[in-house]
Amino acid sequence: MPFRPTSAALQRFTVLDLTRVRSGPTAVRQLADWGANVVKIEMPEGMEPGDAPGGPRHGSDFQNLQRNKRGMTLNLKSPEGVAVLKRMAECADVVVENFRPDVKTRLGIDYEAMKAVNPRLVYASISGFGQDGPYREWPGFDQIAQGMGGLMSITGLPGQGPVRVGIPIADLTAGIFCAYGIVVALLEREVSGEGQWVQTSLLQAQMFMLDFQAARWLMDGEVPKQAGNNHPTSIPTGVFKTKDGHINIAVTGRKIWERFCKAIAADDLVARKDYSTAADRSKNRDALNAEIERRLQGEDGATWIDRLNAAGVPCGRINKMDEVFADPQVRHLQPYDEVDSPVKGPKAKYLAQPVRLSRTPSKSQLPSPEIGQHTEEVLREFGYDEAAIAGLRSRGVI
Repeated sequence: MPFRPTSAALQRFTVLDLTRVRSGPTAVRQLADWGANVVKIEMPEGMEPGDAPGGPRHGSDFQNLQRNKRGMTLNLKSPEGVAVLKRMAECADVVVENFRPDVKTRLGIDYEAMKAVNPRLVYASISGFGQDGPYREWPGFDQIAQGMGGLMSITGLPGQGPVRVGIPIADLTAGIFCAYGIVVALLEREVSGEGQWVQTSLLQAQMFMLDFQAARWLMDGEVPKQAGNNHPTSIPTGVFKTKDGHINIAVTGRKIWERFCKAIAADDLVARKDYSTAADRSKNRDALNAEIERRLQGEDGATWIDRLNAAGVPCGRINKMDEVFADPQVRHLQPYDEVDSPVKGPKAKYLAQPVRLSRTPSKSQLPSPEIGQHTEEVLREFGYDEAAIAGLRSRGVI
């Protein structure tokens, strides 16, 4: 099966994907979804000890991460396998890896080695903690980065103890930042004619995602604490109980505060000295939240959502996963692509990219490849004839 780009945006770029588990595959998925010619390179079947990295191959997680890629096998522990990779890199644009920093050097496929083959190559690395420094050889894992990066200290209810968020946010953001860095490097290459080494880590990505919470420490010396469902600075913002359940309400700034009070028939709160400024509302948060919930008890959530949004006050349901994808606005946004998959069946649903381009949109074309599914096809495209491919197979290189 020849290369079928998912978009015209990046179809001129060829990407060699050496990644595994989540952060690396997330980075490459971004490129694949925008049309890059991605070749996923794995060890030949049976050569990975223990369970395969990244979970069951036919599971929804693996399938979601590895879509829109073609797959081949290559034994990078053999000199001949490394030689094949370097031959492919001669005419590729990007190599992406997320080995521990020492592994790629030991294999002879580190940035300097690959740059010698192709100076235009953009080489991207994701690690747990960085390519150098005291923790460079530590194994990286999302929850470890969430803890070390400060996120778990500000997530959860006050006094509850550290809480991880419900998605592997360090993995996912490291992958997205890596893809962003790759695209920046490719744009810069159009000026300089040279590639470069793109580096990020789970720890760096997690710290960057702290954003205003990190700024509170860096600029003001304030150590943020757990605030539960209450927003730490915009008050009242959080989860509020209504007649039939809970809803989210976000009130920030004087004007929205006044509109909110009018919408819930609580104009008296505007005049209260205890709540007159943002600082006052922060100081008296618990009492204010109780006042608000007392007024919300008279109507159900749907009524308040309609009323508050009509008044220009941000407000919304708190949906379970099935409710998310049944929501009329979500359905309107077309949040998934349908792809015929031999594993997941016809019209299997794959999450769509959340960014729309008017001329070169992204639309998933390929399900996740079986191991080695496109090995011979890809090698032919890189100049190997049938006899050479047969030789590589007989020697256990592919």
